[in-house]
Amino acid sequence: MPSVFLFLGALNAFIAVGMGAFGAHGLKAILSQELLSVYQTGVTYHMWHALGLISIGFIRQQTPDSRLLRCAGWLMFMGIILFPGSLYLLSILNIRWLGIITPFGGLAFLTAWLLLTFFAARNNLALPGKK
Repeated sequence: MPSVFLFLGALNAFIAVGMGAFGAHGLKAILSQELLSVYQTGVTYHMWHALGLISIGFIRQQTPDSRLLRCAGWLMFMGIILFPGSLYLLSILNIRWLGIITPFGGLAFLTAWLLLTFFAARNNLALPGKK
């Protein structure tokens, strides 16, 4: 089970690269500059949080029973679905009300990073000279 986040992170990094290429080559001539910028924001957050999932996957290999890491991983994955997912749909379909969903993804991202911070503090990973 600890490697599920490594798998989801790698899969989402693959998808983020594909979405970036699709946006740069397939949507550039179709979308307005504003919607293309929204789409690109989705790609950027998608990739950063895919890397976050990969990091959580690696850390969980050392501490597979950490509830904080498990919750952080699932929140980060949910954030990817909600934040970039809503931005992709909003920009491609030009359905503005989908922007209501985006902040929930952002909140999931923030909570995931906060849980990762708590994990690091609890395990003295943030203190120099401590092991």
